[in-house]
Amino acid sequence: MSGHSKWSSIKHKKGANDAKRGKIFTKLIKEITVAARMGGGDPDSNPRLRTAILAAKAQNMPKDNLERAIKKGTGELEGVDYEELTYEGYGPGGVAVLVDCLTDNKNRTIADVRCIFSKAGGNIGTDGCVSWMFDKKGLITVDKSESDEDTLMEIGLEAGAEDVKDEGDCFEIITAPEDFEAVREALEKASVKYDLAEITMLPQTQTALEGKAAEQMCRFMEALDDCDDIQKFYSNADIPDEVINSIS
Repeated sequence: MSGHSKWSSIKHKKGANDAKRGKIFTKLIKEITVAARMGGGDPDSNPRLRTAILAAKAQNMPKDNLERAIKKGTGELEGVDYEELTYEGYGPGGVAVLVDCLTDNKNRTIADVRCIFSKAGGNIGTDGCVSWMFDKKGLITVDKSESDEDTLMEIGLEAGAEDVKDEGDCFEIITAPEDFEAVREALEKASVKYDLAEITMLPQTQTALEGKAAEQMCRFMEALDDCDDIQKFYSNADIPDEVINSIS
Protein backbone atom coordinates (compact mmCIF):
# COMPACT_ATOMS: atom_id res chain seq x y z
CA MET A 1 0.00 0.00 0.00
CA SER A 2 1.39 3.44 -0.85
CA GLY A 3 2.41 5.84 1.89
CA HIS A 4 -0.63 8.09 1.65
CA SER A 5 -3.01 5.11 1.81
CA LYS A 6 -1.24 3.71 4.87
CA TRP A 7 -1.38 7.17 6.45
CA SER A 8 -5.13 7.52 5.81
CA SER A 9 -5.89 4.01 7.05
CA ILE A 10 -3.88 4.36 10.27
CA LYS A 11 -5.32 7.79 11.05
CA HIS A 12 -8.83 6.45 10.46
CA LYS A 13 -8.26 3.59 12.90
CA LYS A 14 -6.82 5.86 15.56
CA GLY A 15 -9.64 8.38 15.29
CA ALA A 16 -9.06 12.07 15.88
CA ASN A 17 -9.04 14.52 18.74
CA ASP A 18 -11.57 17.38 18.82
CA ALA A 19 -9.33 19.82 16.95
CA LYS A 20 -8.58 17.31 14.19
CA ARG A 21 -12.22 16.24 14.02
CA GLY A 22 -13.22 19.86 13.37
CA LYS A 23 -10.88 19.97 10.38
CA ILE A 24 -12.19 16.62 9.16
CA PHE A 25 -15.78 17.89 9.37
CA THR A 26 -14.84 21.06 7.46
CA LYS A 27 -13.38 19.02 4.60
CA LEU A 28 -16.29 16.58 4.55
CA ILE A 29 -18.81 19.44 4.46
CA LYS A 30 -16.98 20.97 1.49
CA GLU A 31 -17.01 17.64 -0.36
CA ILE A 32 -20.69 17.03 0.37
CA THR A 33 -21.58 20.56 -0.78
CA VAL A 34 -19.65 20.28 -4.03
CA ALA A 35 -20.96 16.75 -4.71
CA ALA A 36 -24.55 17.93 -4.22
CA ARG A 37 -23.96 20.99 -6.39
CA MET A 38 -22.56 18.91 -9.25
CA GLY A 39 -24.82 15.86 -9.11
CA GLY A 40 -27.90 16.79 -7.10
CA GLY A 41 -28.93 16.12 -3.53
CA ASP A 42 -30.16 12.53 -3.92
CA PRO A 43 -27.38 10.11 -2.90
CA ASP A 44 -29.13 7.23 -4.69
CA SER A 45 -28.45 8.89 -8.03
CA ASN A 46 -25.22 10.69 -7.06
CA PRO A 47 -22.35 8.26 -6.31
CA ARG A 48 -19.94 11.03 -5.29
CA LEU A 49 -22.44 12.36 -2.75
CA ARG A 50 -23.19 8.85 -1.50
CA THR A 51 -19.49 8.21 -0.85
CA ALA A 52 -19.12 11.57 0.89
CA ILE A 53 -22.11 10.88 3.13
CA LEU A 54 -20.70 7.47 4.09
CA ALA A 55 -17.38 9.12 4.97
CA ALA A 56 -19.21 11.72 7.08
CA LYS A 57 -21.20 9.06 8.92
CA ALA A 58 -18.00 7.10 9.59
CA GLN A 59 -16.72 10.20 11.39
CA ASN A 60 -19.99 10.54 13.33
CA MET A 61 -20.89 13.85 11.74
CA PRO A 62 -24.19 15.17 13.18
CA LYS A 63 -27.15 14.67 10.85
CA ASP A 64 -27.99 18.40 10.90
CA ASN A 65 -24.51 19.31 9.62
CA LEU A 66 -24.79 16.75 6.85
CA GLU A 67 -28.23 17.93 5.73
CA ARG A 68 -27.19 21.60 5.74
CA ALA A 69 -24.18 20.80 3.57
CA ILE A 70 -26.42 19.07 1.02
CA LYS A 71 -28.86 21.98 0.99
CA LYS A 72 -26.02 24.46 0.45
CA GLY A 73 -24.94 22.40 -2.52
CA THR A 74 -28.42 22.24 -4.04
CA GLY A 75 -29.02 25.94 -3.44
CA GLU A 76 -31.74 25.51 -0.81
CA LEU A 77 -29.44 27.35 1.62
CA GLU A 78 -26.89 30.04 0.87
CA GLY A 79 -23.40 28.61 0.60
CA VAL A 80 -19.85 29.18 -0.63
CA ASP A 81 -18.92 28.44 -4.24
CA TYR A 82 -15.85 26.22 -4.06
CA GLU A 83 -13.39 25.69 -6.92
CA GLU A 84 -11.68 22.33 -7.45
CA LEU A 85 -7.92 22.52 -8.02
CA THR A 86 -5.16 19.94 -8.35
CA TYR A 87 -1.47 20.66 -7.84
CA GLU A 88 1.42 18.38 -8.75
CA GLY A 89 4.94 18.31 -7.45
CA TYR A 90 7.72 16.58 -5.59
CA GLY A 91 8.02 15.96 -1.87
CA PRO A 92 10.88 14.77 0.38
CA GLY A 93 13.17 12.29 -1.33
CA GLY A 94 11.82 13.36 -4.73
CA VAL A 95 8.56 11.42 -4.34
CA ALA A 96 5.67 12.29 -6.67
CA VAL A 97 2.75 14.10 -5.02
CA LEU A 98 -0.75 15.07 -6.18
CA VAL A 99 -2.83 17.47 -4.08
CA ASP A 100 -6.61 17.94 -4.55
CA CYS A 101 -8.09 21.17 -3.19
CA LEU A 102 -11.49 22.76 -2.72
CA THR A 103 -11.21 26.51 -2.19
CA ASP A 104 -13.05 29.81 -2.26
CA ASN A 105 -9.74 31.69 -2.65
CA LYS A 106 -7.33 30.33 -5.25
CA ASN A 107 -4.52 32.78 -4.40
CA ARG A 108 -4.59 31.83 -0.72
CA THR A 109 -4.57 28.13 -1.54
CA ILE A 110 -1.64 28.15 -3.95
CA ALA A 111 0.38 30.23 -1.48
CA ASP A 112 -0.36 27.77 1.33
CA VAL A 113 0.41 24.73 -0.81
CA ARG A 114 3.69 26.23 -2.07
CA CYS A 115 4.70 26.98 1.52
CA ILE A 116 4.01 23.41 2.66
CA PHE A 117 6.03 21.96 -0.22
CA SER A 118 8.89 24.42 0.33
CA LYS A 119 9.16 23.73 4.08
CA ALA A 120 9.40 20.00 3.29
CA GLY A 121 12.20 20.55 0.82
CA GLY A 122 9.94 19.85 -2.15
CA ASN A 123 8.45 21.96 -4.90
CA ILE A 124 5.31 22.34 -7.01
CA GLY A 125 5.79 21.35 -10.64
CA THR A 126 3.94 21.98 -13.88
CA ASP A 127 0.61 20.38 -14.78
CA GLY A 128 1.16 16.78 -15.82
CA CYS A 129 4.62 16.46 -14.30
CA VAL A 130 3.64 13.54 -12.03
CA SER A 131 -0.05 12.76 -12.70
CA TRP A 132 0.97 10.26 -15.40
CA MET A 133 2.48 8.11 -12.64
CA PHE A 134 -0.95 7.50 -11.03
CA ASP A 135 -4.12 5.60 -11.95
CA LYS A 136 -7.57 6.53 -10.68
CA LYS A 137 -8.93 3.52 -8.76
CA GLY A 138 -11.39 2.51 -6.09
CA LEU A 139 -9.64 1.38 -2.90
CA ILE A 140 -11.19 -0.56 -0.02
CA THR A 141 -9.13 -1.83 2.92
CA VAL A 142 -10.32 -4.60 5.22
CA ASP A 143 -8.58 -5.56 8.47
CA LYS A 144 -7.51 -9.19 8.61
CA SER A 145 -9.58 -9.66 11.74
CA GLU A 146 -12.72 -9.00 9.68
CA SER A 147 -12.27 -11.49 6.82
CA ASP A 148 -9.90 -13.82 5.00
CA GLU A 149 -8.39 -13.47 1.55
CA ASP A 150 -10.43 -16.26 -0.08
CA THR A 151 -13.71 -14.74 1.10
CA LEU A 152 -12.75 -11.25 -0.07
CA MET A 153 -11.55 -12.63 -3.38
CA GLU A 154 -14.88 -14.37 -3.92
CA ILE A 155 -17.00 -11.35 -2.93
CA GLY A 156 -14.79 -8.78 -4.61
CA LEU A 157 -14.15 -10.41 -7.95
CA GLU A 158 -17.79 -11.43 -8.34
CA ALA A 159 -18.80 -7.79 -7.80
CA GLY A 160 -16.21 -6.50 -10.28
CA ALA A 161 -13.02 -5.90 -8.28
CA GLU A 162 -9.75 -5.96 -10.18
CA ASP A 163 -7.55 -7.38 -7.45
CA VAL A 164 -7.27 -8.30 -3.76
CA LYS A 165 -3.83 -7.82 -2.18
CA ASP A 166 -2.36 -8.93 1.14
CA GLU A 167 -0.82 -5.82 2.73
CA GLY A 168 0.37 -7.22 6.03
CA ASP A 169 -2.26 -6.30 8.62
CA CYS A 170 -5.02 -5.73 6.07
CA PHE A 171 -6.32 -6.68 2.64
CA GLU A 172 -6.50 -4.10 -0.12
CA ILE A 173 -9.29 -4.40 -2.69
CA ILE A 174 -8.70 -2.50 -5.94
CA THR A 175 -11.49 -1.61 -8.36
CA ALA A 176 -12.09 0.48 -11.44
CA PRO A 177 -13.83 3.73 -10.39
CA GLU A 178 -17.08 2.66 -12.05
CA ASP A 179 -17.12 -0.66 -10.11
CA PHE A 180 -16.28 0.83 -6.71
CA GLU A 181 -19.89 1.20 -5.50
CA ALA A 182 -20.85 -2.34 -6.54
CA VAL A 183 -17.91 -3.85 -4.66
CA ARG A 184 -18.47 -1.73 -1.56
CA GLU A 185 -22.16 -2.67 -1.50
CA ALA A 186 -21.29 -6.36 -1.96
CA LEU A 187 -19.03 -6.19 1.11
CA GLU A 188 -21.75 -4.52 3.15
CA LYS A 189 -24.30 -7.11 2.03
CA ALA A 190 -21.90 -9.83 3.20
CA SER A 191 -21.47 -7.97 6.55
CA VAL A 192 -17.76 -7.40 5.95
CA LYS A 193 -16.57 -4.25 7.71
CA TYR A 194 -13.98 -2.10 5.93
CA ASP A 195 -11.63 0.53 7.33
CA LEU A 196 -11.24 2.71 4.27
CA ALA A 197 -13.32 3.04 1.09
CA GLU A 198 -12.55 5.78 -1.41
CA ILE A 199 -11.85 6.72 -4.98
CA THR A 200 -8.15 7.46 -5.00
CA MET A 201 -5.07 7.84 -7.17
CA LEU A 202 -2.78 4.82 -6.89
CA PRO A 203 0.87 5.07 -7.97
CA GLN A 204 2.09 2.78 -10.72
CA THR A 205 5.48 2.46 -8.99
CA GLN A 206 6.67 3.43 -5.52
CA THR A 207 9.71 5.21 -4.14
CA ALA A 208 11.07 3.70 -0.93
CA LEU A 209 11.91 6.17 1.85
CA GLU A 210 13.89 5.32 4.97
CA GLY A 211 15.13 7.15 8.04
CA LYS A 212 15.08 10.94 7.92
CA ALA A 213 13.45 11.11 4.48
CA ALA A 214 10.58 8.88 5.67
CA GLU A 215 10.08 11.04 8.76
CA GLN A 216 10.14 14.20 6.64
CA MET A 217 7.51 12.70 4.36
CA CYS A 218 5.25 11.94 7.33
CA ARG A 219 5.62 15.51 8.61
CA PHE A 220 4.87 16.73 5.10
CA MET A 221 1.69 14.63 4.95
CA GLU A 222 0.72 15.93 8.39
CA ALA A 223 1.05 19.51 7.12
CA LEU A 224 -1.05 18.69 4.04
CA ASP A 225 -3.69 17.15 6.34
CA ASP A 226 -3.79 20.31 8.45
CA CYS A 227 -4.46 22.66 5.51
CA ASP A 228 -8.19 23.42 5.33
CA ASP A 229 -8.16 23.89 1.55
CA ILE A 230 -6.55 20.50 0.84
CA GLN A 231 -9.10 17.71 0.55
CA LYS A 232 -6.88 14.78 -0.40
CA PHE A 233 -3.32 14.11 -1.41
CA TYR A 234 -1.58 11.17 -3.04
CA SER A 235 2.05 10.12 -3.28
CA ASN A 236 4.17 7.24 -4.50
CA ALA A 237 6.15 7.13 -1.25
CA ASP A 238 6.73 3.73 0.31
CA ILE A 239 7.18 4.38 4.05
CA PRO A 240 7.80 1.77 6.76
CA ASP A 241 4.72 1.18 8.92
CA GLU A 242 6.64 1.85 12.11
CA VAL A 243 7.59 5.35 10.94
CA ILE A 244 3.98 6.25 10.07
CA ASN A 245 2.74 4.76 13.35
CA SER A 246 5.25 6.77 15.36
CA ILE A 247 4.12 10.08 13.87
CA SER A 248 0.45 9.78 12.75
